[in-house]
Amino acid sequence: MPNLLNVAIVQAAPVPLCIDKGIEQAVSLARSASDQGAQMIGFGETFLGGYPIWLDEAPSAALWDHPGSKALHRILMDQAIIENDPRLAPLQDLADATKSCISIGVHERMRSSLYNNQMLFRPDMPVLNHRKLVPTHGERLIWNRGDGSTINVHQADWGRAGNLICWEHWMPLARAAMHNLREDVHVAAWPTVRESYQIASRHYAFEGGCHVLAAGTLLHRDDLLEGLNLGGGNAEAEALFMEIPDTQLQFGQSIIVGPDATILAEAGERDMILTAEINLDSGKEAKAALDVDGHYSRADVFDLTVDTRPKEGVNWSED
Repeated sequence: MPNLLNVAIVQAAPVPLCIDKGIEQAVSLARSASDQGAQMIGFGETFLGGYPIWLDEAPSAALWDHPGSKALHRILMDQAIIENDPRLAPLQDLADATKSCISIGVHERMRSSLYNNQMLFRPDMPVLNHRKLVPTHGERLIWNRGDGSTINVHQADWGRAGNLICWEHWMPLARAAMHNLREDVHVAAWPTVRESYQIASRHYAFEGGCHVLAAGTLLHRDDLLEGLNLGGGNAEAEALFMEIPDTQLQFGQSIIVGPDATILAEAGERDMILTAEINLDSGKEAKAALDVDGHYSRADVFDLTVDTRPKEGVNWSED
């Protein structure tokens, strides 16, 4: 009998800058995906809080001491998820009740730094964190770098699931580390899964011999303004948003990919829950030709060491 798994990508517009409303929306959407039979559910990059698109689209966002950028940073810090955040309980409750895994992107705050975290909610288990190792280009204005302590996968009853975020899929050593962890299903979280991002996601599936859920989001400038107002509003932040074109900014284009790089399902630019029934055995069959962690690894030539120690930056000692 084939080893089948139902998977889904939630492609929707987030509620930017308003985490409470965003969690309500995410729970509703994830429940709808679960009602359709999904056992593994993927959301796009920083779905909770919304991707900071103003870094790309607002011409003055990177100016030193800009009041709008400072206001938005403060709002992100105030709204961000923290360790053991009770606001996440509804997502964990849903994972427990439906026995589904839910991968969703968040802004996370540790001390006074923000991180891009793709959280994996697991049935009856603590959430699994993956913090983006290298914020891309303008993202470095708001996010700190993750460390090796969150390079990991979840062992489910049906197989192994993991996440990487956006341009981490062009980090060869990060990919090699993840392939060593033997994923069966991988969530590739993006803002929009544009053509080059689809190529990276399909390459990852072929290279790793796994299924990939390349999850994107939708966003219009109006969503930014609405989310800002739901969170209490801010005149400086709104002025910065008004520099952004009054148009669609993120376009979804999510895809579900098989281990042979075949696109099994694609969402286009629609607001939808994209589903597929995947055969996990096809990942094992793909390893007959290419196992980058085995017969294609040349361990006698190449050696990769992954430092999984948390890097706190400050260590207090009584010695």
